Amino acid sequence: MADVPGRSPATAATIRGAAAPELSRVALTRPRSYLRQSWDRFKRDRFALAALAVTVVIMLFSYGAPLISEFITHKSYSDQSLLRGLRPPFTDGYILGSDNLGRDILTRLAYGGRVSMTVALLAVASALAIGLPLGAIAGFYGRWIDSVIMRFVDIMLSIPGLFLLIFINTLFQVGWLGLSLVIASLSWMGLARLVRGEVLSLKHRDFIEAARVNGASDFRIIFLHMVPNVTPIIIVWATLAVPVFIIVEATLSFLGLGVRIPTPSWGNMLNEAQQFIARSWWLAFIPGFMIYITVLAINILGNGLRDALDPRLSE
Repeated sequence: MADVPGRSPATAATIRGAAAPELSRVALTRPRSYLRQSWDRFKRDRFALAALAVTVVIMLFSYGAPLISEFITHKSYSDQSLLRGLRPPFTDGYILGSDNLGRDILTRLAYGGRVSMTVALLAVASALAIGLPLGAIAGFYGRWIDSVIMRFVDIMLSIPGLFLLIFINTLFQVGWLGLSLVIASLSWMGLARLVRGEVLSLKHRDFIEAARVNGASDFRIIFLHMVPNVTPIIIVWATLAVPVFIIVEATLSFLGLGVRIPTPSWGNMLNEAQQFIARSWWLAFIPGFMIYITVLAINILGNGLRDALDPRLSE
């Protein structure tokens, strides 16, 4: 700090001494990272936090199915006891009751959740593996490559997905892994369009031009510079796609075209319960409620992540 004319050296030294701690604190203060800012915005959304907690609990319940079977119910999802069929909840050692074959509902609900969640998560991962590179390549190269990929996307979008899923499951008896791949093969097109639009807005940015000047290959530019910048949008898409895929799996299983009995899923549990709904309403209510609360929680979580990752939406 330069001395001001007319100010004594002692006064100038005092001012410099008082300003030094403030200047050091300003120098040591670092701007918050993008992830920290996003987390701070996410924490302010109480509904999103509650949805995150519910989602975590459902995931723990579903993927902890072997522990529930071993230490809580002491029954496998396929154990039958015809003499104890259609027992109400909290009777004869059945926490959530039993079905018409005497199988424990709580155990089957946990294993069914694991199947339904795994099908949805694998479908999301497979759709990402298809849609992300195709959308990025189309947006980056443009011209005839973009035209070919986007026309293929248009053709795929014109196919009625649900009817094709029913047709495939009628011809072939696919398991839960095959079902997730079939769902993904009909669900990647929206993601490809989304990624293409973001890449089109990024490819003329200064940091991309700098990477080109430094001799970076097209592969490096696409997957190490562009894809990380569209990651927030991909995360939001994934959180909104998971509940859709859960409903698709439940619909197919309810129709008898998805996961086959005796392997439980929430959909085929509903299918089995429909003929006993007048006598044992809880057989339909319990898996239906699990589908409802899971889809609701993940949707709210996806909306919260969208608001947190895009600061323009939280202003």
